[in-house]
Amino acid sequence: MIIGGALLITASGPTFAQNTPSLESETKSVSIVRGQAPIIDGHLDEEVWQSAVIVNDLHQIRPVEYSVPSEKTEIRIYYDDDALYIGATMFDSQPEVMNANTLRQGAHFWGDDYFSVIVAPFNDKRNGYRFQLNPNGIRMEMLFYDINGQDWNWNGIWQGVASRNDSGWVAEISIPFKTLSFNPQNETWGINFTRDLGRISEMSGWVSRNSSQDPSIAGEVTGFENLQLGKGIDIVPSITLKEKKDFDVSTNATSTEPSLDLFYKITPSLNGALTLNTDFSATEVDARQLELTRFSLFFPEKRTFFLRDADIFRFARVGGRLGFGLTGTSSLSQSDLENGRPYFSRRIGLGAAGQPVDLNAGAKLSGRVGRWNVGALAIRQDQYENVNASDIFVGRITANVLEESSAGILITDGDPRSNLGNSVGGFDFIYNNTRLPGGKSVQGEAWYQESRTEGIDSNQGAYGVRIRAPNVLGWRGGIGVKQIEENFLPALGFVNRAGIRDQTFELGHSRRVGGRFLRTVYSAIDAQRVELIKGGLQSQVVTLRALELESHLRDRAHIRFHSTKEVLAEPYVIWEKGNDQVVVQPDSYAFNETEFSLSTGDFRTIWGSANYRIGDFFGGTRKRIGTSIGWGPNNHLQFRLNYDFNEVELPGGNFNTRLVGFRTDIIFSNTISWLTLVQYDNVTETMGINSRLHWIPEAGREFFLVLNHNLQDMDLNNRFKSSLSDLAIKINYTFRY
Repeated sequence: MIIGGALLITASGPTFAQNTPSLESETKSVSIVRGQAPIIDGHLDEEVWQSAVIVNDLHQIRPVEYSVPSEKTEIRIYYDDDALYIGATMFDSQPEVMNANTLRQGAHFWGDDYFSVIVAPFNDKRNGYRFQLNPNGIRMEMLFYDINGQDWNWNGIWQGVASRNDSGWVAEISIPFKTLSFNPQNETWGINFTRDLGRISEMSGWVSRNSSQDPSIAGEVTGFENLQLGKGIDIVPSITLKEKKDFDVSTNATSTEPSLDLFYKITPSLNGALTLNTDFSATEVDARQLELTRFSLFFPEKRTFFLRDADIFRFARVGGRLGFGLTGTSSLSQSDLENGRPYFSRRIGLGAAGQPVDLNAGAKLSGRVGRWNVGALAIRQDQYENVNASDIFVGRITANVLEESSAGILITDGDPRSNLGNSVGGFDFIYNNTRLPGGKSVQGEAWYQESRTEGIDSNQGAYGVRIRAPNVLGWRGGIGVKQIEENFLPALGFVNRAGIRDQTFELGHSRRVGGRFLRTVYSAIDAQRVELIKGGLQSQVVTLRALELESHLRDRAHIRFHSTKEVLAEPYVIWEKGNDQVVVQPDSYAFNETEFSLSTGDFRTIWGSANYRIGDFFGGTRKRIGTSIGWGPNNHLQFRLNYDFNEVELPGGNFNTRLVGFRTDIIFSNTISWLTLVQYDNVTETMGINSRLHWIPEAGREFFLVLNHNLQDMDLNNRFKSSLSDLAIKINYTFRY
């Protein structure tokens, strides 16, 4: 086990005082009333809004929790048979300078002013939804899982319209009950509200604790009754017209692909889904990654069918965004954090090289029955290359135990990337306690899994144990261990290294400081030690996060020191291009690196970031530079250029890597946008162009025109030739009954 200490450096200056109320005094509740549906137009001028319940006792969350907000906010809520309605008036003494830079539907807008509502229909302090709107009427939505886990890829159907006036701006929101899972017998829901004043980075809310909000930190709204779902059916037909050209063999292929998704609420809390001839051609492309690592990289899921009710299928807290620091991230490798995940939906419908594979049909059952959370997924994947058509199954059951914890099992069966039989079974226990003195919280988890792969009969287990204190302010940290045996092979999961015991340790301290520019200071130490089960070290990284700073305007800077050990048992080809390669020879290596980083708030007209890392590297040296610059002359145009560069000098040879990305956003309105992304790297010598015209007349109805074009420098002479191109037109329309 790792034993380490931290040198915690803090900036001088006064610390903001905080008044932490008792848990009893922060419990808030309102009784909701019923009314007629309004016209969702961003104006609260219907008479029904005047009789709605009013919430106006918000307090500051950041920078000084429980202090009085700079601006007044008034929120009105009511419901009818079909939806929950929220109308919020954000008064602003300087409306002419409010931050409202994001106009593209589907974009994230953390630098803008925004209003959000957290809805927890089961009021179980564990799970919920967040709906968020900016002054341009741009929507964001998210699933909470395991209290503070967040899935921003979730996509639910709801309406939100905003309007501006001389006194500030107004948000009008309709959340259909058809979009939510809930218990119709439960008249009390968890609810919370947030307002962010972007120009001064001030967040205020209704209920908070330790500068946080999640389903366990919420008020209550009572009085729901006779909620209606209609027939509870969503029918989503779509049609895709494709033209594909392979320049290498000079072939063209055209096709017309209809597909159908059906969603049925068996009960208000239990959802069924069916997909036929599933098409993912309009899914956003992955951002390229170029890392000098000998282990697999992790790419997140982006396909809507798999994201719906994705929280039900999560296992323990393997993976996810569970780090610390000013941005909630860890310095530990994301791929290592995901290692041992038993179910990772990107294994389905994608080949080993990332190529799409047809799904003939799929069915999913997910939701809640009393204290039980249940999920089942069955997929029929088509044959591709030398892999036969396969049947895939995932089953998940958890039970809510104690006040905020859960225990469950997960099973998978099938291998979509080989013809061998494979299954996995596992159980997990997740512990949560958000009711510690001073608004602090603690989390823990323990899990065990075992795979069964045809032709293998030993060393197929994996387990993990971790405890952590994920506090926003003050001391935070965690310690954990997980072991992945040599033959643990979850065919539907993610493993980037096996035969190892992975130990992690994190300890840090964050505090608010007073000053004209500086707001938050964070210092920490993160450590990871990966040992071979058979004995001996494989990797060790100790990172001293000496000083991390955040300004009032979300500008950030940090300095870190990395101390790394790597033991190679066999030669490692770290770089290869054509017939040339650089090989790191088997040996034990120890090297130290220093890292500097600076980034500006992205609400500015020109924003950017720069990262510089330099030091020893596998017996030689490495210099790493990462830069990003963005320019948004107005709401309708945005440009971003990313550049990552590695200059490596090793005993086995010298090389450099370059990864360039250039993106343009042309936003015609808050319903129509045209995005183009060009990516190039000098390792594969390929250039990829992805261009997407996207029209969203309203949530659940979309039109896509997508062009993908790949070029490659086959002869390494800096002359690129087209290799593959495809054009797709896709239309989908949600019919709700």
